[in-house]
Amino acid sequence: MAGAVRGGELLPGLPVSALAAVCPAAAAAILIYRNSRAAGVAAFLKRSTDFNRIANPLWYVPILLLVPALYAVAYRLMVFDRPMPEPAFDLRAIPAVAAAFFVAGVTEELGWSGYALDPMQHRWGPLRAALLLGAFWAVWHWIPLVQAGHETAWIAWWSIGTVSLRVLHVWIYNHTGQSVFGQALFHASSNLAWQLFPNASSHYDPAITAPILFITAAIVIGAGWLRGSNNDLLGGR
Repeated sequence: MAGAVRGGELLPGLPVSALAAVCPAAAAAILIYRNSRAAGVAAFLKRSTDFNRIANPLWYVPILLLVPALYAVAYRLMVFDRPMPEPAFDLRAIPAVAAAFFVAGVTEELGWSGYALDPMQHRWGPLRAALLLGAFWAVWHWIPLVQAGHETAWIAWWSIGTVSLRVLHVWIYNHTGQSVFGQALFHASSNLAWQLFPNASSHYDPAITAPILFITAAIVIGAGWLRGSNNDLLGGR
């Protein structure tokens, strides 16, 4: 509603309605308070700093670098197909943008990963949980995407990429001790890679990035890596 009334952008391609990122954590906190009161909410919020669950530090490699690397591949492919600008970043602004995306990642992932995912996996297993949560996550973004002026085909490709990205979220979550902190970092690195995609997301094209994310998610699924293990980087059985 705020995005429809006010318009404008928080960042290029990011309308005011993106402030709804606080809603997953807020909704989860309300539901937890009904059952466990303030103590339950406090324990829930502490999960945003549960970095000690990440027993194997090698997992910080995919957490921080996987999506930027995939988007770099997308950029190289697009260079062969269309005119593309040279990447240009304001290095002074990157830390502030990254911090903002991390805060937004915390508020979203407390809800998606910290509250919803575990019972969904218990009921349906990691793959169906990832696909169902990913589909809901994608649809939840449709209003901001429409307000940002994107066409139906763009949103459809973006949704495929987003469901694929949630599969990667679940893969990392299940191999990092169910760390919400790790999920928030991964979420932030994904959003930062999108915002820096040359330039200020101006040439970001989900028709290119979505198939790359889909193939990566399919590799994770096909290799049976969704179910958790902290034994190694790939979660070997």
